Amino acid sequence: MVILRSKEIREMETEDIQKKLDELKAEYAKNISKSSAAGVYENPGKIKELKRTIARVLTIMNEKQREK
Repeated sequence: MVILRSKEIREMETEDIQKKLDELKAEYAKNISKSSAAGVYENPGKIKELKRTIARVLTIMNEKQREK
């Protein structure tokens, strides 16, 4: 999982951002389900970074929608 920076997200098209958001949410769900099944977080830093990246993507998507 590559960390997306705000600048990189802003340069993307809306469709690409939506695809990336779907990928991030799927990866987040996979990590959460794996960690809850095991009872121990394998990599809590990765989960935290995924949550932040999803929030960053959603924020930029909202900014783009308001510009229209």
